[in-house]
Amino acid sequence: MAEKKMRVAIIFGGKSSEHDISIMSGKSIIKNIDKEKFDVKVIYIDKNGKVYRYYKDIELIDKFSLEDITAEKNLMNAIEDVDVVFPVLHGSYGEDGCVQGVFEMMNKPYVGCNVLTSSICMDKVLTKEIFKYSSIKIANFLWIKKEDNRYLVYLNSEEKFEEKSLDKICRRVESIIKIPSFIKPANAGSSIGVSKVDNFSDLEKAIEYALKFDKKVIIEDEVEGREVECGVLGGKEIIPSKVGEVISVDSFYSYHSKYESNKSQTMIPAKNLSKEIEKKIQKSAIDSFKIVDGKGLARVDFFIEKGTDEIYLNEINTMPGFTNISMYPKLFECSGIKYKDLISYLINIA
Repeated sequence: MAEKKMRVAIIFGGKSSEHDISIMSGKSIIKNIDKEKFDVKVIYIDKNGKVYRYYKDIELIDKFSLEDITAEKNLMNAIEDVDVVFPVLHGSYGEDGCVQGVFEMMNKPYVGCNVLTSSICMDKVLTKEIFKYSSIKIANFLWIKKEDNRYLVYLNSEEKFEEKSLDKICRRVESIIKIPSFIKPANAGSSIGVSKVDNFSDLEKAIEYALKFDKKVIIEDEVEGREVECGVLGGKEIIPSKVGEVISVDSFYSYHSKYESNKSQTMIPAKNLSKEIEKKIQKSAIDSFKIVDGKGLARVDFFIEKGTDEIYLNEINTMPGFTNISMYPKLFECSGIKYKDLISYLINIA
């Protein structure tokens, strides 16, 4: 008698600005999942949060369209009959703990980090505030929160000031941060809403742009050097991947560099990286994953400072891009774990 297959719900789409990227990741997993081990149920969430089930043959998932779906009552109803959930949802409402709370209420095993870890790592401000008190280095930063018609600027957990004018905020901030600096929405991924500022005259415009995507904005000093990434995988035992490097066509790894240009490069493994620095990055990736109580997977991004080789944590992505050419799967493929096996490993951890 054949062993019963585990039924897995692959969820993609979602309400975030990374909706389209999530579709690409979801389709790739569905195409490559081991169909001898797993019975797949495909669930799509549209940009308004409405839940649908894909009813066609999953072998046709590449041709996915809105004509191939039928509405579900809600997400809880859609996943009621599955054993494990794989939420390939990037950004808000998918990577920030929201959907993980639904799985927890239903006692459904799921791939990835728990509610608290997901929400902390999604919020760049919370991530930086936590790592400020660890041995892992981060760039100097401050953050701004917009409330009604006023702006609150937090220099650290004890010190803050308030202004009604963004122009006044920028003038005060000039004495605190360095140029160049990066301005980012606290809760957004794929470099959406991010600007690099080379002149203080551009600061106000960059803050206003970031505020379109979130009410909290983080301003960080630039760490000049190499941008590298390391994957982590596991539960009780955490496995680091090889270290890869991002070589951007733009002055930083922007949305355009990632998805709209074919000139940016990812070097896997990173070239001319000493064994000592590679081990230090892998240890920092594992340590940071443990600090936030991570589980399942994450891609941890770092900078190697030019001239000093000091390593600075940039951010932790708890549901990184997951196409078969995305950085996270490619890092583990380079480390000896094939894409199909990586998917199985994550489901089994869940």
